[in-house]
Order: sequence, then C-alpha cells, then structure tokens
Amino acid sequence: MDRRKALMQMGMSLGYVVAVPTFVSILQSCKDKEQQVWNPIFFTKEQGVTLIMVVDSILPKTDTPSASEVNVHVFLDNFAANVMEKKQQNDFKTTLDAITQNSLKVSNKETVEELTQKDIEPVVRIFLEEKGKENAFAKKIRELTIWGYKCNEYVGEEVLAYLPVPGEFIACDSVEKLTKGRAWSI
Repeated sequence: MDRRKALMQMGMSLGYVVAVPTFVSILQSCKDKEQQVWNPIFFTKEQGVTLIMVVDSILPKTDTPSASEVNVHVFLDNFAANVMEKKQQNDFKTTLDAITQNSLKVSNKETVEELTQKDIEPVVRIFLEEKGKENAFAKKIRELTIWGYKCNEYVGEEVLAYLPVPGEFIACDSVEKLTKGRAWSI
C-alpha cells in the first residue's frame, strides 16, 4: 500500500470516529419523534419514501423493530447531507432513483406513493446481488443501514446484549449462555 492511500484511509477513519458521536446523538434525539411526519433535509420527498422502504427491506420487522421504526432513514438523510462527499451523495440519490424506477416498472404503478414494501423488496434484492453501475452504491446503503441500526440507543440497550457496568470476565463459555445468542452492544 502506498503512503498516500494509507494517509487517506487514516484520515477517513478519524473522520468517522469524530462523526459517530454526533450521529448517535441525532439518532437518540429522533427516538421520540415517531408521531411526526418526517421531512427529508437532503433527499426529495419521493426519495425519502423510497429510502424508508429500502431500509425496511434490508432490516424488516421481526421480533426486533424494523430499521424505519428506529429512524435509520432519518440518520441516513442526515449522514448524507452532512458527512458524505458530493460523489457519494449523487450515487446515493441515483441508486434510490433507479430502485424507484425499476420498482414502478416491475409493479406497473405510476407514482412512488402507490408503491408498497412488496414492490420494493425484490428490486432491492436484485440491486444487492447484481453488479452494475447503478447497483454499485446499493451495498453501501446496506452497510450504512446496518451501521445506523446498531448505533441506535434502543437497539443497543434492548435488542443487543447490553451490560452498562461490566461484571465478571468469563473467558470460555458459550455465547448462547452468556448473551442468549445476541451480539454485544458497543
């Protein structure tokens, strides 16, 4: 690896480390705003509707809350507006628009408001599996969705294994016994 790439990666890592506390506070502040209508600050209304369905396709509601229930879409909107470079912002919007257009074409619907979660899910799956120019940013959206989900206060305390005051150290035991199979919260 050459020196410039190493320095650039170190700088990006430092930027993420500095940005994480800010965005964790954004997610925590959004927790009580579930009743309010979300108005995207970076995306258009149509892209916002698509984003909600995309994050719910990536992390749907099971015995844990879906990504939109813990406001991952709000986190991604703020992250795109405040942290991403212009090229990444354009790629994000282009990918959301491509998912919307493909979903409209496959479902034979005319507007984004008519689309349902069932219309978007297969298209998102295709975007994540196939390679191509318009699909390139779909994996980054998945990574950011998972990251935003794991950084959420509710998920960290209620979904993941959470121990605010560490107890005794048990070096060799099963994860099932120690955390009931759940990953540790950071």
